[in-house]
Amino acid sequence: MRIGVIGTGRIGTIHANTLSRHRDVGSLILTDADASRAQELANRLGETAAPGVEEIFRWGVDAVVITTATSAHAELIGRAARSGLPVFCEKPIALDLPGTLSAIAEVETAGTVLQMGFQRRFDAGYRGAREAVRSGRLGRLHTVRALTSDQAPPPAAWLPVSGGLYRDTLIHDFDVLRWVTGREVADVYAAGSDAGPAMFRAAGDVDTGAALLTLDDGTLATITGARLNGAGYDVRMELAGELDQIVVGLDDRTPIASTEPTGPPAADKPWTGFLERFGPAYEAELNAFVEVVRGERANPCDGREALQALRVAEACELSRRERRPVHLAEVPGGTASPFG
Repeated sequence: MRIGVIGTGRIGTIHANTLSRHRDVGSLILTDADASRAQELANRLGETAAPGVEEIFRWGVDAVVITTATSAHAELIGRAARSGLPVFCEKPIALDLPGTLSAIAEVETAGTVLQMGFQRRFDAGYRGAREAVRSGRLGRLHTVRALTSDQAPPPAAWLPVSGGLYRDTLIHDFDVLRWVTGREVADVYAAGSDAGPAMFRAAGDVDTGAALLTLDDGTLATITGARLNGAGYDVRMELAGELDQIVVGLDDRTPIASTEPTGPPAADKPWTGFLERFGPAYEAELNAFVEVVRGERANPCDGREALQALRVAEACELSRRERRPVHLAEVPGGTASPFG
């Protein structure tokens, strides 16, 4: 199998390393807007660098992995679909609903595969939580509390093109909330604060956000996010039911300290970022993609799933701006796909 990797930045390099050592992947063709960066990675991995995207399609590949800037995702998904190629794409498909719906339509018209990069679905903790909910271990689920906090903020130049806190960061929480619970979000009420560094205000973004979500069975979920959590990278999900309560992301590296006399000590080596925290999950999602391309398994996260997570993010952003509850029915694209 020959795979084209478009984009060799931070996450593209991680994915290229995973694919380069995969037993079912014979070779890679790498390309990037920075040709020297692609060439350097190709030399390091013993793979081939291409001058541009055109060569990826002209030289012939069996599948494409897209890890470029978000602004290029939809166009590249469409190009791959028209070429009959399966695609793995980092989230999101696009920063807006029209672009997302257009790319999904191209994939569905072509009858090709689009697997989205929501890596938390492949994390052992979240998979365990899903099994606990689906098995009935928790009884009736009544409350979910989730959070994602970055240790350090992203570069200022990246903020205006990121889509904002809800679309860029908390979209992972929205996706995994649906996946773990098997429920849809019915309505949201969101708020945000830009009281931190001025670069967030300049970008029209917030550095801290919170949302109250009501699921379609009445379960309440709170999701919070922060760009500056000095203690470390913190990602957790607590699920409380009538019979039991569980937590994802609580271990000896969770960056939180207890003030109780007998509480656990602060982590000696807290998580520093998502690449470290979710390393095994990133590898697992690429392994799954290879299996999908080989026809050995169903697509674990298609474009319609990514659309539903984006709709929740859009609803939260609208709620934050207009300071009001937002029903998901107000956001276009509301046909949900079945959960895998």
